[in-house]
Amino acid sequence: MTAISAVVIPVAILGVFLYGLAKRVDILDAFTEGARENLSTAVGLLPTLALLMLGVGMFRASGALDALTRAIAPLTDKIGFPAECLPLALLRPVSGSGALALLDGVLKNSGADSFAGRVASVLMGSTETTFYTIAVYFGATKVKKTRHALGSALAGDLTALLLSAVAVRGMMGG
Repeated sequence: MTAISAVVIPVAILGVFLYGLAKRVDILDAFTEGARENLSTAVGLLPTLALLMLGVGMFRASGALDALTRAIAPLTDKIGFPAECLPLALLRPVSGSGALALLDGVLKNSGADSFAGRVASVLMGSTETTFYTIAVYFGATKVKKTRHALGSALAGDLTALLLSAVAVRGMMGG
């Protein structure tokens, strides 16, 4: 499989290059125009991403994440969701890198083969950085009204939270 994956990208690039030549497209001009457009999109997204990162940092540094975790823990204990994974579940929709740091903490403190480590791993793999994704994609396309996107995505994240412990318990024992 490694040999195939090492060939796919170069073949795809060569295919695009050959297609452009066949259609008599100025490939260098098309590339630089695309790069210019993408750079302007990235620059336009920077304020939103900076605000999101600042908010996550303030949320964690202020102790609000810990307070929210303590407030919700009795409810999640009743459904069998490990308390060690709750900060990860709360931060994952907002920050991928912050959630990765919390996952690392759960794996180091509880162990990768522990119930909490397995639930955290399933949760990390089955949820999305919802707010980040909405900020980037809707910001890039200049969509102002997200309609039902946020609610639907958060419902998916909540479903992943609820079912991650159930799935781990059902497949590997708890």
